[in-house]
Amino acid sequence: MNLITAPRGTFDLMPPQAIVWEWMESTIRKVFLSYGYGEIRTPIFEHTELFQRGIGETTDIVEKEMYTLVDKGGRSLTLRPEGTASVVRAYIEHKLYGQAPVAKLFYIGPMFRQERPQAGRFRQFHQFGVEMIGEKSPVADAEVIILAHDLYRQLGLTELEIHLNTVGCPACRQEYKAALTSALQAVADQLCPTCQQRLVRNPLRLLDCKSPVCQEVISRVPSIHHYLCADCRHHFDQVTTLLEKVGVKYKRSDKLVRGLDYYTRTVFEIINHDLGAQNALCGGGRYDGLVAECGGPAVPGVGFASGMERLYTTLEQKGKIPELPFGPQLYVLPLGEELNVVAFEIATVLRRQGFSVEMGNGAKSLKAQLKTAHKSGAGYAVIIGEEEWRERQVTLKTMADGSQKRLPASGLMEEIAELVSPRLIVPLREE
Repeated sequence: MNLITAPRGTFDLMPPQAIVWEWMESTIRKVFLSYGYGEIRTPIFEHTELFQRGIGETTDIVEKEMYTLVDKGGRSLTLRPEGTASVVRAYIEHKLYGQAPVAKLFYIGPMFRQERPQAGRFRQFHQFGVEMIGEKSPVADAEVIILAHDLYRQLGLTELEIHLNTVGCPACRQEYKAALTSALQAVADQLCPTCQQRLVRNPLRLLDCKSPVCQEVISRVPSIHHYLCADCRHHFDQVTTLLEKVGVKYKRSDKLVRGLDYYTRTVFEIINHDLGAQNALCGGGRYDGLVAECGGPAVPGVGFASGMERLYTTLEQKGKIPELPFGPQLYVLPLGEELNVVAFEIATVLRRQGFSVEMGNGAKSLKAQLKTAHKSGAGYAVIIGEEEWRERQVTLKTMADGSQKRLPASGLMEEIAELVSPRLIVPLREE
C-alpha cells in the first residue's frame, strides 16, 4: 500500500515547531493590540468574484494561482489567496463604516495559492496583516509601516530593509503607464513572454518581473516620480518625513509596485536578503479604491501582510527563536499498578492548578519510568511508592541532579509552587 503524504506545497507543524508558532502569534497579537487593532476572522473560502474584483483580473494570483471550485449549487468559490479582500468584504457586509470613522483590523490565518513551491513559498501558507480603513492621511501610511517595523524589532529582527515607493493615484498613474508603454514598445522583443503580454494588458506589472533580462530592460525606463501629480508627491513626501521623524530608515525603490492591482500611492516591502529570490518578508500599501470596487462606500484604506513561514525561517536564520518550554514540568510515577489511581488523582489536581504534568504507568519499573521522564524534559518527578503512600507521603525528585526529598502528599502542592510556575495563567478551579 502506497504511503499517503501531505500534498505538495503543504507541511505539518509538529509540536516543537507549533510552540514557536504559538509564540510568534502571541507576539503578533500583543503588538497589533497595542496599536489599537482588533482581530477579525473571515471564512477560508469566499465567492470567486470577490478576488476577481478586489485583487484584479490581470494579476498572476487571479489568472494562475487561485484554488477555485464549483459547489453543488453551481456557485464559484475560491480558497482565499490573501487576506485584504476578505477583510474589506466583511467591513462592507457588517457596515463598519457606520460604526466609527476608522476601522483598525488585523488577521492571522491560512491562505492558498497554486504556485511552484520553493524556499519560503508554499501552496498553503499562513499570513498575518493589518488593515486601517477610513483614513486618507499619510499619517496612516506611516503608522502601518512603523507597526510592521516595530513588530519585527519586538521579535528580535533589527537588520531588515524597508523599501518604499509610490504608484500614484489613478490619474497620474495612467500618464505613467502611457510613458512606460511608449518606452518599452521598441524593446518588447527583449522581454520575457509573460512581460510581452503585460505590456499590453498591465504595463506596471513589468516592474515586478524577477527575470534578469527584463530587469535589465526595466532599469532604463523612467521613474514614476517624474509623473506624480502634486497631491501624490505631497503625500509621499509626508510619509517619508514622518518615518524620518521617528528614526525609521527606509530605501526609496522606484521600481517597487507590488503584485496586486488595488494599490494606490504608498507601497512598501520589508526585505530579508538571507531568503534569496523570495526575500520580501512583508509587503503592503494604500488601496483607496478597493472598498468601492468591492461594493462599499468610497473610503480609503492602507495595510500590510506578512508570511508566517518566512518569518519563522528568518528568525531561525538570525538565531532569534527563544528557548520555549516544551514537554511536561512534572512527571508522576506510580510504583505498582495499584497506585495508578492515586497517581492519576495527583496528576489531575496538579493539572487543574495550571501545571503541565505527565503520568507514568505503574506496570513498569521505576528505572523504565525515570528514563521516560528524563526524555520528556520534566524538571521534577513525583514518585509514589507503596511504603510511602501507606503514610500518605511521596518523593519529589529533581531530575537535573538526582536529589530527592520525602514529604507529605498534603504539602506537595505548596512545595511544587515554590519550585515551578504554572503554565496556565488562570488555573482551573475545583468544582
